[in-house]
Amino acid sequence: MKNGVGTSGLILDEPLLWEKGKKGRKGMSIPHSDVPQAPLDEELTGTPVDFPDLSEVDVVRHYTRLSQWNFGVDSGMYPLGSCTMKYNPKINEKQAATPQLAAAHPMLDDQYSQGVLQIMYELQNYLADITGLDAVSLQPAAGAHGELTGMLIFNAYHQSHDSKRTKILIPDTAHGTNPASAALCGYRAIALKSNENGMLDAADVRELMDEETAGIMLTNPNTLGLFEGQVRQIADIVHAKGGLVYGDGANMNAVLGVADMKKCGVDVLHLNLHKTFSTPHGGGGPGAGPVCVTKELEPFLPVPRAWKDGDIYRLEQDRKDSIGRVHGFHGNFGVLVRAYSYILSMGAEGLRKASQLAVLNANYIREQLKDTFHLPYPQPCMHECVFSDQLQKDYKVTTLDMAKRLIDYGFHPPTIYFPLIVHGAIMIEPTETECKEDIDQFIATMKEIAREAKEEPDKLRNAPQISKVRRLDEVQAARCPCLTGPTLPAEQ
Repeated sequence: MKNGVGTSGLILDEPLLWEKGKKGRKGMSIPHSDVPQAPLDEELTGTPVDFPDLSEVDVVRHYTRLSQWNFGVDSGMYPLGSCTMKYNPKINEKQAATPQLAAAHPMLDDQYSQGVLQIMYELQNYLADITGLDAVSLQPAAGAHGELTGMLIFNAYHQSHDSKRTKILIPDTAHGTNPASAALCGYRAIALKSNENGMLDAADVRELMDEETAGIMLTNPNTLGLFEGQVRQIADIVHAKGGLVYGDGANMNAVLGVADMKKCGVDVLHLNLHKTFSTPHGGGGPGAGPVCVTKELEPFLPVPRAWKDGDIYRLEQDRKDSIGRVHGFHGNFGVLVRAYSYILSMGAEGLRKASQLAVLNANYIREQLKDTFHLPYPQPCMHECVFSDQLQKDYKVTTLDMAKRLIDYGFHPPTIYFPLIVHGAIMIEPTETECKEDIDQFIATMKEIAREAKEEPDKLRNAPQISKVRRLDEVQAARCPCLTGPTLPAEQ
């Protein structure tokens, strides 16, 4: 079988089920009923719906074909930088679907929820151990929600010290949601530029940090995939002015079991369980963004929190300094179960090995492609590497063109045009779950696309060519989405 571009054997022109159905088709055989028919009050049934008549194979093939139009981590490599779209063990899905857990009602009394509360309590402790911090809230629903919770804790802490703070330092290598989270809490974002090596200088922090600044929001490793080597000095400068250090933990997949965030000087840290701790994500969810804090900030954590009273697990409600509830009930519990299962199955050594392999894979890609694509920061990276389209500009080929061409080769494109400090950025995060053979195939494809950019640039400008849809007006689609479906009979 010859190696070709993309995939074949897919029917991409699939009609709606209403168009596909034909009168008289059936998907099942129902035995004759020997129970006399009884009249049914029409008010109970409402207006009849004209469902299509379909056979079993009609339905199965329809949904199978629709699934084949989409790309997911079960289909192939998903190298989205700054997102950690790694393959997650299916056993953790099975644990989260356990009926006794999935059907547990959040309003049950503590005495009827002991197993659930034990999972929450132990997960809090595991996340504290992993980060080196002292206390954890599981309530925040995702990363940006964790950021907002962290900023609320900043605000509560400063208010408790009768200190009015109006500003927050945010590096240009931070995640894009950081300024919004700070602004929602009334802070004005002060931009902090990275140096020529893509990292922060403690001297620049010292110049901007004053008694009106609440602290700093650090992404570490940052969005260039680089570990902030001066993080301890930076934290000392911020603390000397009475400020706090917020750690954006979205990139923790690079440093599990390696970096102690408390020793780095971090006071508040959020974790993306849906990135680092085994929940498939994308399309807006599901997620979870627990917040970890130092002992000094524990009184301000959201309530309720799981705690152990002798042999009984309870939800702690009464904390006078708490910022209150930030999420309905106690967090996205299914995601918490997946993370709990993942941590137990991996163990400390397994988590450390995962981070080591994530870093190894990213550096392997960086080394293999450094002569093919421009590498703005050539030093060794952590979990992700960032290239640009600078070497392809002479052929009038852009990052977007190359990303679209990857689709023709059957790969999901990496993150593009982020971080913003790299013009034409191509941000690749292979994660620890990709084997060398698959990474080598990706590298070979990237090199082939670079060759095409030089010798056959129109192939890239017109890509993708074999996908279900071609190039979309993505700006228009985001601003004016058009959702279509079958027209159902109007109610009488």
